[in-house]
Amino acid sequence: MTHPFPPAHAFRPLACVVLVFTGMLLSCTATAQTPRKPASAKTSQSLGAPYSTRPEVMQFADDLAARRNLDPAWVRDAIGQARYNATVARLMQPAARPFVKNWRVYRSRFIDPIRIEAGARFWRANQATLERAEKEYGVPAEIIVGIIGVETIYGRDTGSFRVMDSLATLAFDFPASHPRAQERSDFFKGEVEQFLTLQSRRGADPFEPRGSYAGAMGMPQFMPSSVVKYAVDFDGDGNIDLLNSTADVIGSVASYFRAFNWQTGMPTHYPVSFDNSRLDKDALMAPDILPTFSVASFTAKGAVIEGPALEHKGPLALIELLNGPDAPQYVAGTENFYVITRYNWSSYYAMSVIELGQEVAARVKR
Repeated sequence: MTHPFPPAHAFRPLACVVLVFTGMLLSCTATAQTPRKPASAKTSQSLGAPYSTRPEVMQFADDLAARRNLDPAWVRDAIGQARYNATVARLMQPAARPFVKNWRVYRSRFIDPIRIEAGARFWRANQATLERAEKEYGVPAEIIVGIIGVETIYGRDTGSFRVMDSLATLAFDFPASHPRAQERSDFFKGEVEQFLTLQSRRGADPFEPRGSYAGAMGMPQFMPSSVVKYAVDFDGDGNIDLLNSTADVIGSVASYFRAFNWQTGMPTHYPVSFDNSRLDKDALMAPDILPTFSVASFTAKGAVIEGPALEHKGPLALIELLNGPDAPQYVAGTENFYVITRYNWSSYYAMSVIELGQEVAARVKR
């Protein structure tokens, strides 16, 4: 899922561990339309009282309508009908107790025969579009395919939560026990604003879209703000459909990566080992996944890289993948590895995207 802050549980991708999802259609048009009144949607989830009972939330609705030049009654009705979802709030809580990260276990969740075969079918069915996206945006097909596979198994699991309820819950009732509660509440207030603006422009019911518990939508699990900033009409039909148009999905993922400075032709990572006689692992790990070290400074601190890695021109980061009680694995991450973590702030996530894409590419080439 696209988001600008680390997930509540840094080892667990936000959009990838929600139970089983159904889908939604998100369409953006260039011209404003007269929005129709939102209809209440029945759901099997246990929901609280409507937000219309909260004066401060209704004031937010009025302010939003004024800022965005939207119909105030429509905005009040949309936000007022939204309901607190206790499941959403619970899933946003940090892990209740310490856990042991394990890359092999994590990898097995996302790189399995089902996803690989589904990815190969997706690649073959959309090969021309993937080639066009790679040519226009410079992002390899295997990275695009890896993202879509990890996020939703190529559209199979796109979300069962009402987006309006999820966003409202996290905007107005983000769990106060979370150490960054205010920051995240502010973020989701912005997502409510972006979502209602999108739905108003297309004259659509705010209670129809379904997504993840965090409000991420469609095959690529874009947040509303990401739809606004990065989604593209890659099939040229005048709409952006991130559920049913594989062309729009492919183009939008590629657009996202280019916006975060994907560098065409640069590897995502290199093999790395250590010279224990001069290893300063604390210094190498200090910047975390942010590429910081030149090749010279990286190797001076005891990292051993070979071949093409020695000719790498950009900065590197030491990426550590813990394996529970077993020895960790390490790679030298490049700026492109870091770009993948802008989609989800986790080195485990980035490696699963990379390796799923590689496995799918190998299957396609058989």
